[in-house]
Amino acid sequence: MNLTDIGGPEIDAPFAQELVRLGRERPDIVVLSADLSKYTDVLPFAETFPDRFFQVGMAEQNMMGIAGGLSKSGLTPIAVTYGVFATRRAGEQIQMALSTGPGNTAVVVAFLPGITTPFAATHQATDDLAIMRNVPGMTVIDPADATDMTLSIRAAVDVPGPVYLRGLRGMVRQIIDPVRYPFVIGKAYELVGGSHVGLIGTGLGTQWALEAREILARQGIEAAVLHVPTIKPLDSEAVAHFASRFPVIATVENHGVNGALGSAVSEVLAERGMATVLHRLGVGDQWADAGPLDYIRSRLNLDPEGLALTVSNAIREMRTA
Repeated sequence: MNLTDIGGPEIDAPFAQELVRLGRERPDIVVLSADLSKYTDVLPFAETFPDRFFQVGMAEQNMMGIAGGLSKSGLTPIAVTYGVFATRRAGEQIQMALSTGPGNTAVVVAFLPGITTPFAATHQATDDLAIMRNVPGMTVIDPADATDMTLSIRAAVDVPGPVYLRGLRGMVRQIIDPVRYPFVIGKAYELVGGSHVGLIGTGLGTQWALEAREILARQGIEAAVLHVPTIKPLDSEAVAHFASRFPVIATVENHGVNGALGSAVSEVLAERGMATVLHRLGVGDQWADAGPLDYIRSRLNLDPEGLALTVSNAIREMRTA
């Protein structure tokens, strides 16, 4: 039996549900929004705990400063907005207010990750993981499904120091069994095995890798899939062990190919002198098109057929080299 199912059930607002549960358990948790409560699944928390919810208006920079003050006062703030607004508009405040302190917990939850928005460059967070990965002391998490979304926010509020957590809103598919794969910060998980090629995914990239795997299987190519939900700290040992089993591996991510998962994996290979050939699959050096997610993926060759073709071509090139 497969350990994952890319056609699994959809869970309604897993972030919102877990946030309310955490609020009941932890009176220190407070939530901040920058005029996006309706679009980031925080309304249930605001309605349940109105005295612990702060609506700061369209002012992400101010919100991060407030979050920094709340964390230094002993509370655990969760600041929620879109990824582009958090990292591009309020990047300095995240670094100065949240990262330079004595290690107090503060969580930034960033929705509309990567190309999961019908809008173009103004809303597509395709560089956020790279930016946050370079902030000192920052933990960086990219959930793949409802399981990851639920368990990662629960883990994040116990991390000493700042956390950047990509958010998945609304109906979120569940593909990972929480019993077999309990989320642990800094741990990667091999979801399915294979002997011909290795695919390493993070966030929705893991779902995309599993989709491509099905097409590759019909071509007689067995692909193993390693899920890396935590970009920082990276499970370098698991990545190196996984990569050592294959002549060719590919990273798959809902992000630009520079600075995030692909770069992190390439650093592991280079620092250990490994000969495995790496192909980084994600958004190239370009602004992605606007439109539905399936359309954008097809334009970037990140749809199942495009990913499978890229991987099979890479294997063919290796065999004929």
